[in-house]
Amino acid sequence: MERIYLDYNASTPLAPAVASAIAAACDDAYGNPSSPHWAGRPARERIERARADVAALLGCAPDEVVFTSGGSEANNLALKGVFFASSRARRHIVTTRVEHPAIVEPCRFLERQGARITWLPVDRFGRIDPDDLRRAISADTILVSVMHANNEVGTLQPVEECARIAREHGIAFHTDAAQSVGKVPTRVDPLGVDLLTVAGHKLYAPKGVGALYVRAGVRLEPLIHGAGHEGGRRAGTESVLLTTALGAAARLATDLADNERVRVLRDRFWTLLHAQFGDGVVLNGHPAQRLPNTLNVSFVGRVGAEVLASLDTVAASTGSACHAGRVELSPVLEAMGITPEVGMGAVRFSLGRGTTANEIDAVVDRLTRTCRPNHST
Repeated sequence: MERIYLDYNASTPLAPAVASAIAAACDDAYGNPSSPHWAGRPARERIERARADVAALLGCAPDEVVFTSGGSEANNLALKGVFFASSRARRHIVTTRVEHPAIVEPCRFLERQGARITWLPVDRFGRIDPDDLRRAISADTILVSVMHANNEVGTLQPVEECARIAREHGIAFHTDAAQSVGKVPTRVDPLGVDLLTVAGHKLYAPKGVGALYVRAGVRLEPLIHGAGHEGGRRAGTESVLLTTALGAAARLATDLADNERVRVLRDRFWTLLHAQFGDGVVLNGHPAQRLPNTLNVSFVGRVGAEVLASLDTVAASTGSACHAGRVELSPVLEAMGITPEVGMGAVRFSLGRGTTANEIDAVVDRLTRTCRPNHST
């Protein structure tokens, strides 16, 4: 049976233009980019070109882009960097209950270092109420971190309004935009953010590279100390190949036109599923304020892992896990108040540049044949 990839939120294939950029960098960029001689200069030029490309995508200055090893490091640098650069008198951070583990776990670490963390609740669609943020802010708040788009259900948070609230109180605002960059607009000034996370492998670049936007004037304590690379914010000799790849991916991501085609396919997917399963399938996440490529649905009364197993050669993700015969919901679905009967059947289908209408039709056909009760083949 045909293999179909519908797990683009987990990782994306390497774009051909990105692969070509990497191959070209292999030929002339082997020198140390910190070396001023003839071998180092081409390497430095490629890195700075890539930095400018990422900056153009985000609408910021190139020197506000810090290259990292990926989204997790960028999130850690934002949270820990602000915390350790702040005075001991101010130790409060506000975030949400539906963040990626790359935010949740650093926050838990910082709690052990004396931080006070406020976890904002979400509604049934996975969105926070900005008024809850306004009430949570106190005199010792140093940072607000609210993800731009949820990786599981695709729900978009009211980042612009939340950032405005933080700015009114003189508090730094960070957003994890790993899932949203390249899918919806993520220019930093309209969003109003001070820190923004980019993950290369969600953007048709390789794994192992990402970036953190740091607005001029925001103080960060580095996670990695050394020779002062990346403007003193991240030590370590930069990878010319990986940064070049991220720059090439950023150039491609400035064109959001294909996302409308993807959104149409996603909506077609949902329409076909609902026609086949009726009330037996439930949409998880906001019906409108959602990434154009993400469809998280629950097959009521079923287990997501079993649904995926029945699809065989289809790559997708589930929103529940089975431990010792007991199904556990993901923290995101749990925070949204999804009942266990519904949540245990959650499956996330995430579409991408390579997804076709024929693939969507084929997946719906397989689901109908294997999961719909009393369906005769």
